[in-house]
Amino acid sequence: MADILPKKNEEYGTKEYWDQRYAQESEDSSFDWFKSYNDIADIIRELIPDKSSRVLMLGCGNSTLSQDMYDDGYKNIVNTDYSGILIEKMRHKHAQSRPEMEWHEMDIRDLKFEDDSFDVAIDKGTMDAMMTAKADVWDPPEEVVQNCNREVDEVLRVLRKGGIFIYLTFGQPHFRRRYLDRPGTTFEIRKLGEAFHYYLYIVRT
Repeated sequence: MADILPKKNEEYGTKEYWDQRYAQESEDSSFDWFKSYNDIADIIRELIPDKSSRVLMLGCGNSTLSQDMYDDGYKNIVNTDYSGILIEKMRHKHAQSRPEMEWHEMDIRDLKFEDDSFDVAIDKGTMDAMMTAKADVWDPPEEVVQNCNREVDEVLRVLRKGGIFIYLTFGQPHFRRRYLDRPGTTFEIRKLGEAFHYYLYIVRT
């Protein structure tokens, strides 16, 4: 595991790091930031009661979240990641067992989907990877601000009216609210965990 960890945290925000990492890992490898699906399944079922909802997974990586949701009945999941190496591996891995899932090489800051085409969007740590630049967390670089705003802009564009954006992170509200609390939406924060807190941010269109 040590040889695939970045030398600097800011490498988590580069496509080159993830391509190199996924090229080294086997098709059966998986890695989950934060909680597993089992930890949050009850909340997901509450927030997404209709299992036929079209779900966009932003920066899916090789997390098991998509496959666990699929196995729980959410068959209409569209996965995106900007690592083409990863997408090819995941497409091959799930082709037989989860044929209805889609896999697309795509940058979350420039989604290629139509407006109003998803019911749900989920980010589980992807925005966090864009925030790893070495800087004052209270005053992030303009590039970080632009990247995070572009992700949320794109998410709100592709979500249908009445849609929901679910973002799971360890990032505290005063570092995330600026990107998520948008006019014309409702914004909810839930704190998860005991000793170490995670946050679930919920934006409804």
